[in-house]
Amino acid sequence: MVQVAVAQFAPGVNKDENLAAIGELAAEAAARGARVVVFPEFAMFTAPRMDGRFVDSAEPLDGPFTGGLGDLAKRHGVHLVAGMNERLADSSRPPAPAHRHSADELRSTSRISNTLVAVSPAGEIVAEYRKLHLYDAFGYRESDIVQAGEIGPPGTFTADGVTFGMQTCYDVRFPEVTRRIVDAGADVLALPAEWVPGPLKEDHWRTLVRARAIENTIYVAAADQCAPTGAGNSVIVDPMGVVIAGLGEGPGIACGEVSSERVAAVREKNPSLRVRRFTVTQAD
Repeated sequence: MVQVAVAQFAPGVNKDENLAAIGELAAEAAARGARVVVFPEFAMFTAPRMDGRFVDSAEPLDGPFTGGLGDLAKRHGVHLVAGMNERLADSSRPPAPAHRHSADELRSTSRISNTLVAVSPAGEIVAEYRKLHLYDAFGYRESDIVQAGEIGPPGTFTADGVTFGMQTCYDVRFPEVTRRIVDAGADVLALPAEWVPGPLKEDHWRTLVRARAIENTIYVAAADQCAPTGAGNSVIVDPMGVVIAGLGEGPGIACGEVSSERVAAVREKNPSLRVRRFTVTQAD
């Protein structure tokens, strides 16, 4: 059995302040017994709109942000999962948003990777995930700034005998992403998000998170940003779809216990994974 926390806050454009906020929430979660703490997407840096500032903020995987996460993980003896703006080898700033550019011109510029990292209590990166499905929906164009991750074996990590997988925000609308993570052995899905507020969006969030838990008979630990850039409602859902901990619209943490024994018991009662007749294959 492992105590897991979802940590909700509103990252801004100051990376040092964001890391300090992560440290305060990690300390609170650890004091409440958490062994794994899940933070939102873009926890390293978030601006009110997606533009060249995201590229300017980007860091390599071994940069100051992950170094800071490692220090916090060691200090508090926890695994930390958080979203960062990862610098790619050919990254350069896109055209300034004040100028008019065609979609083709924007797509031709270099981008960042929207990356999740899991850092162990030893301060080491033990898993990483690059967002597969970019948020080109509801009037947004994430692909103007972000390069979609390559499809490969899901990255997982283990904490006290429980296996965790990761995916990001808009990916939750694609059931096959979670199914591949489950097939890789995950008991818990860590789901960082910047779920943009809007009509019916909060309802979509709650419905999709519970659906991924129910259909895959796993826990989902979903950590969203809060206002102004996120809708909040971070939540931990068990393999039967029961909400065991959650938050409203403000910053804070919510903690809940997860266990591989509970996953096994639910799968004995509902063997949907075992009796399924279809598998996930990669689209061309």
